[in-house]
Amino acid sequence: MSELRFVRMGFGAERVEYQEAWDEQRRVHASRFADEVPDTVLLLEHPPVYTAGRRTEDSERPLDGTPVVDVDRGGKITWHGPGQLVGYPIQKLPRPVDVVAHVRRLEEALIRTCAEFGLETTRVEGRSGVWVLGEPKQETARRPALGGLSLDFDPRLTDDEFDPRMNGPEYAPSNAGQRREDRKIAAIGIRVAKGVTMHGFALNVNPDNKWFDRIIPCGIRDAGVASLANELDRAVTIEEVLPVAERHLRDVLENADLKPRLIEKTPAA
Repeated sequence: MSELRFVRMGFGAERVEYQEAWDEQRRVHASRFADEVPDTVLLLEHPPVYTAGRRTEDSERPLDGTPVVDVDRGGKITWHGPGQLVGYPIQKLPRPVDVVAHVRRLEEALIRTCAEFGLETTRVEGRSGVWVLGEPKQETARRPALGGLSLDFDPRLTDDEFDPRMNGPEYAPSNAGQRREDRKIAAIGIRVAKGVTMHGFALNVNPDNKWFDRIIPCGIRDAGVASLANELDRAVTIEEVLPVAERHLRDVLENADLKPRLIEKTPAA
């Protein structure tokens, strides 16, 4: 892959309004498609805003009528705001685009970023993003429900965000009753148009997580939200995390062996 260009759009008092950043994404996307600019990662912080992907249901939106910006990415509703490092990688990928491989690369860069600050994170089977795993449940704490049913259920049975392509040795099993609450520390939602990616990731550094209480984050009802500051129980700032995240994004994305998605051929009848 060609060298990445990083653009720091604004942080702190210079946070970037969501619509402004979205307009800039589309401008850079068009330029990248025309090969006028190299692959580019926009890095920024937003003022508080809820954004809803195409699959967001009404029941997952704020109950108090708080405004939501509907966007053209995949996934469901999430929050962006102060204390959250947002990145929009705009990259041209070989067609047919391997979307899952792109998501995995973003996850890897963020997992490495968290590790450098001393926090172990991972992927979770069937779910995009970066996670802090809940503590294992004690077998003695598991109790049968009335009628002989188990209280421990597989959330994937009713989770339309579950993606069976996201499994394998690099993914921890879904918390189907065997762990306490898993917590998402980084959300990923992307769109690919004309072979060029848009949208990206949001890494919770030190946000006020109460903003997530008004919604069902990413449409997942059986998991929580984490941040570097809360998990490490110490102050962590965007200024500290920004150069570390840039370094790992550059290392992972520039050194990626990009390949088109494999198309399985059906045997002739």
